[in-house]
Amino acid sequence: MIYLGTDHRGFALKEKIKQWLDGWGLEYVDVGAKSLVPDDDYPDFVSQVAEKVAQDPVSNRGIVLGKTGQGEAMVANRRRGVRAAVLYAFNEDIVKLSRQHGATNVLSLGADFLSDDEAMHAIKLWLDTPFSDEPRHVRRIAKIDPS
Repeated sequence: MIYLGTDHRGFALKEKIKQWLDGWGLEYVDVGAKSLVPDDDYPDFVSQVAEKVAQDPVSNRGIVLGKTGQGEAMVANRRRGVRAAVLYAFNEDIVKLSRQHGATNVLSLGADFLSDDEAMHAIKLWLDTPFSDEPRHVRRIAKIDPS
């Protein structure tokens, strides 16, 4: 399942992402914000996404949004099993490597710095890129979240 969460800064882009996911035939849950509230706080929504992703960090994914995506990634990465990557300038290699080498399960987007086309391309690429399962990457991820 894909979980979406943002405050007011990423609200408009989140609504577009829902349309893209619908168009791609992908299921998602929007944990909020459900409406545009100019003084809401991103941790309220991002922490819900991280909690859901942490319940099944291999199968679940999260997309969180904010002005830069930095604070959102900090909130998400506090949850065991969550590995959030920040993207605020489109770079195909960074998106792909975050999945191939880091098995990221949350993509944190800087909504104020990405065009709609860049965001759409990044999300599709991130969702379609598998983890490499190479032993060195498996070993490194195990060091991030030891059992």
